Amino acid sequence: MIEISNLNFAYKSKPNLFSSLQLKVSEGNIYGLLGKNGAGKTTLLKIISGLLFPRQGDCTVLGFNSSKRTPAMLQDIYFIPEEFYTPPLKIKEYVALYAPFYPQFDQNALEQHIATFTLPGNERLTSMSYGQKKKFLIAFGLATNCKLLILDEPTNGLDIPSKSQFRKLLAASLDENRTIIISTHQVRDIGNLIDPIVILDEGNIIFNQSIDAISRKLAVNLQKDEPDPQAVLYSEKTLGGYVVIEENAGQSESNLDIELLFNAVINNQNRLSDLFAREA
Repeated sequence: MIEISNLNFAYKSKPNLFSSLQLKVSEGNIYGLLGKNGAGKTTLLKIISGLLFPRQGDCTVLGFNSSKRTPAMLQDIYFIPEEFYTPPLKIKEYVALYAPFYPQFDQNALEQHIATFTLPGNERLTSMSYGQKKKFLIAFGLATNCKLLILDEPTNGLDIPSKSQFRKLLAASLDENRTIIISTHQVRDIGNLIDPIVILDEGNIIFNQSIDAISRKLAVNLQKDEPDPQAVLYSEKTLGGYVVIEENAGQSESNLDIELLFNAVINNQNRLSDLFAREA
């Protein structure tokens, strides 16, 4: 689906944002792309979409060089950025203008998604709230039936019921030929959807693991007393004690909070890398 090798990219303000970046993304998964502000998440999504061009290295998407932006590639990619522009069109007008670019577009699916999100049918997009615009773009993106759907902070601007509807629609839309990449800070909104989890830090992929591998290698426990930092992988103080991440020596599966995992990886990258490398 996506293969990035030896990719270099820079801004004037960040002369070495990506240096020899490596990443493979396969079909049939909802990837969670996590990272601190400025880690390069949005830049990476734009490179994959062909909106930015690497200085060196390769980014192949669906068998195409992403920087070439060939129609055959673009008809199977839909990217919803965090900051987006909507033209002063009604929904029907927008669909009539943009749906022909996507050969697999499903009008019936779009109508179902619009009904699920209870979107107004006769207003211009520019008259809608930010959350309504976001819901329409999500509905349209799912209806394209494209092979690669890229979402940058998709739950920003959505109210609580809309977040639940979003999760249901996204889960129902995934099949073995489709890949979804979600970049977000709101991991609690999509924690039950994403698998694998990719963490980007200072321009490097420092973690890329499936939920199955994570649950087998790591255990989460709650203990009353403060743990020895050398004896655990990560700990946070919580109500009633400390929540602790440690190596799963007993090989019993453990549910892991993704926000906790992210903090553990960022703060103890080397030990976690060594732990997962032993399995590989």
